[in-house]
Amino acid sequence: MDSGRFVVVTGGPGAGKSTLIDALENVGFDRSREAGRGVIQDQVAIGGRGLPWTDPGLFAELMLCWELRSYHDAAARPGTVLFDRGVPDIVGYLRLEGRPVPGHMVTAAHRHRYHHRVFVAPPWPEIYERDTERKQSYEEAVRTHEAMVTAYAEFGYETVELPRTTVGERARFVTRALGRL
Repeated sequence: MDSGRFVVVTGGPGAGKSTLIDALENVGFDRSREAGRGVIQDQVAIGGRGLPWTDPGLFAELMLCWELRSYHDAAARPGTVLFDRGVPDIVGYLRLEGRPVPGHMVTAAHRHRYHHRVFVAPPWPEIYERDTERKQSYEEAVRTHEAMVTAYAEFGYETVELPRTTVGERARFVTRALGRL
């Protein structure tokens, strides 16, 4: 499988990842949806316990299922697919929470590879906002960013920090970095 066409945007919460991916989708890129937010919305809707504030371990397992499904769905589509986080994010999340990382999650991160260059949205206090799914403080967002950068580096990815600029400029930065004009 040509996983080089699977491009991850990661970082802490509230750093503009999803907004950037939305903008890139509007100019023709295919994309996946963020696992964490999707799992939270689904679990809240059904009264489930797989929430980061209720059962972080179950939350991580549900995110893994979501990410694996997204990965396999992307394999069936042509061209570049942007991922709003990836499997290594789950490893970073569990480490951030001080929880053990099950071996199957490490295996999943090794087997389900993305483009070697991962884009990282840095913490940005001027745009950070909490919402119904994003309950972390800004300080927790910074620690999350650090955990994600560490996790991707450990799995052999090159991390590229996105500039703190307009959405349009960020989109052009990613497009140029991917060789798409």
